[in-house]
Amino acid sequence: MPHQVSPERTMSDEKLDIRDGRRSSNVEVPNLSGWSSWFGGPGVTIGPRIAPVLSGISLGSDSDTDQSSRAILDKQLAAEDGHAIKYRTCSWQKTAGLLFSEYICLAIMSFPWSYSVLGLVPGLILTVVIAGIVLYTSLVLWEFCLRHPEVRDVCDIGQMLFWNKKWAWWATAAMFILNNTFIQALHVLVGAKYLNTMTEANDVACRTVSFGVVATIICWVCSLPRTFDMLSKLGTASAFFTFVSVLLATIFAAVQAHPAGFDPRSSYTKPDGTTGIGGNPIVTAVPVVGTTFVNGLGAFLNISYTFIGQITLPSFIAEMRDPRDFPKALWACTIAEIILFSIVGSVVYAYVGNQYMTAPAFGSLEPLFKKVSFSFMIPTIVFLGVLYASVSARFIFFRIFQNSRHKNEHTVVGWVTWASILLATWIVAFIIAQVIPFFSSLLSLMSSLFDSFFGFIFWGVAYFRMRRADGSIAVVKEHTVAGYLLGSLNVFIILVGVFFLSVGTYATVESIILEFESGAVGSVFSCASNGL
Repeated sequence: MPHQVSPERTMSDEKLDIRDGRRSSNVEVPNLSGWSSWFGGPGVTIGPRIAPVLSGISLGSDSDTDQSSRAILDKQLAAEDGHAIKYRTCSWQKTAGLLFSEYICLAIMSFPWSYSVLGLVPGLILTVVIAGIVLYTSLVLWEFCLRHPEVRDVCDIGQMLFWNKKWAWWATAAMFILNNTFIQALHVLVGAKYLNTMTEANDVACRTVSFGVVATIICWVCSLPRTFDMLSKLGTASAFFTFVSVLLATIFAAVQAHPAGFDPRSSYTKPDGTTGIGGNPIVTAVPVVGTTFVNGLGAFLNISYTFIGQITLPSFIAEMRDPRDFPKALWACTIAEIILFSIVGSVVYAYVGNQYMTAPAFGSLEPLFKKVSFSFMIPTIVFLGVLYASVSARFIFFRIFQNSRHKNEHTVVGWVTWASILLATWIVAFIIAQVIPFFSSLLSLMSSLFDSFFGFIFWGVAYFRMRRADGSIAVVKEHTVAGYLLGSLNVFIILVGVFFLSVGTYATVESIILEFESGAVGSVFSCASNGL
């Protein structure tokens, strides 16, 4: 739980010795209680910094040495006054819209497949556990951003966490851009999948590649808005249409006569000579006999990917007018996630069963039902890729024009640069989508490579760095049960991240190799349809 300092402490007590980043002697030892540390609001008080302001970040006059959180935030707000383009404008409601658009997404339709592999009971348990861990680590991240309001993205946080080493910034930046670009690639892939599904009867030359180009161009155009304030309105609409889409898919799964691909025979021989299992849908509470470690871990990584989105949160918080309100948006989104993911995953799985499950689960519906429900996903197919493209583009754009009028004014140079950066990221995303042309394994690969750091390791390290800044590791020093439990929890979170990075990556790569060898997926830059 993010800590709350004692009420007597004021914002001015947050100052550091600017030469080495050590705490001033007037900083009190914080206590770890208080509802505001969980739910935010005006009552939140802010702990000391773990390091001085990073070099290269301008906060006003060089003679102004007040580096308290409140002072930095006030300088940022004052610097935007009078400019045409303002960034710190989001309320917690608008931030909630961004969160909903990020989490209430197409990946929800991978939950039925994950439950079919893991079994219904383990699947539901893991859904709640992962949601709880992500909520907790997001609160740790929020506490870090309150202490350091000048951070613009997770790359600044990476450098500060690892003792201001520049290599940490570059390593985080590489993972940050790759993660976002992989997500853009996923949406190019799904865009082509949707167009193939809708036009299966039409003869289109090299259809999957052609539709990938169409999806890339549409997403690039839609990603041109430069502030999250504008994108939050689109994000709220995107989340609404996603909700309608998964609700329809769930209803259709229950009312259709049989799942797509239904065969009344309990077993039969497929055209390729392999044995198929048919009959009524089979639903199991636990994994079926023969479930491999690779398949089980892939299903777990699919669930984890859908919840883990901390990589964008520093950018969202950096555009809030009052970052203390962020937990309100976070709690609203987390509660909605648990309810929606669990219901959709379990109900669709219950009616489709192990034999007929696809990822995403739209492919398990009869043709008409599939097309209707999948069509309501169009705004999310476009918008979520747009959101991550925007986060990547502002990461680059802000560093090019940090102290330039092109950042806050409508200039030709500013807009051409912004559009060019976005176009470059979408071209790379298109290439990735053609090289890794399958849905569930792409989700698992992103989860193992990047979520290991941005979902777990970073925030366990951040917890211990902040506790050290509070005056040694207070949770251990005070010898309380809660302190030891929180310390143990954060060690566990770091170990989970290491597991994702090592074992998770191995299992995902092995799964990809097996899919290519079995011919279950198309080839690189395939012209064949990838429709559901």
